[in-house]
Amino acid sequence: MLLGEYELKIDHKGRLAIPVRFREVFRGGLVLSRGFDKCLIAYTEVEWSKVAEKLAALPLTQLNPRRISRFTFSGAFDLEPDRQGRVIIPLTLRQYAELNDEAIVVGAYSHLQIWSKKLWTAEKEFMSEHAAEIAEAVQM
Repeated sequence: MLLGEYELKIDHKGRLAIPVRFREVFRGGLVLSRGFDKCLIAYTEVEWSKVAEKLAALPLTQLNPRRISRFTFSGAFDLEPDRQGRVIIPLTLRQYAELNDEAIVVGAYSHLQIWSKKLWTAEKEFMSEHAAEIAEAVQM
C-alpha cells in the first residue's frame, strides 16, 4: 500500500527523489504519466500493466476512449531511479503538472500522485470543504 503525503524538492535538473518509504517498491523502475487532475501518476511496472490493459481493451471506434488512451500513453515515460532514488521528470510532464521546485508526493494505494504544491493545496482545500458531498456521490 502506498500511503501518506510527502513534501519534496525538485532540483534544477528536474530530479525528484522518491520518498525513502517507497524506494524498494520502485527499485525496478516506474512508469510516470499524466493524471487527470493536473498531477502526475507513478506506477510500478505491475500496476502500469493493469492500467495499460484496461486502456487497450477500450473500443477504438469511440472518440472518448481513443482520447483517454492517447492522453495517457503519449504522456507515459518508463523511468529508472538512480542510486539515490531520484528520477528525472521529463520537461513535458513538469510543464503539464505545473511543477517547479517543490512537489507533493501523495500515496494513493496502488500508485503515487505527484502534485505541484500550489495545486495540491487547492485540491486539499476543495476536498476539505466538500468531503461530505463527495462521499455521498461515491458509491462504494
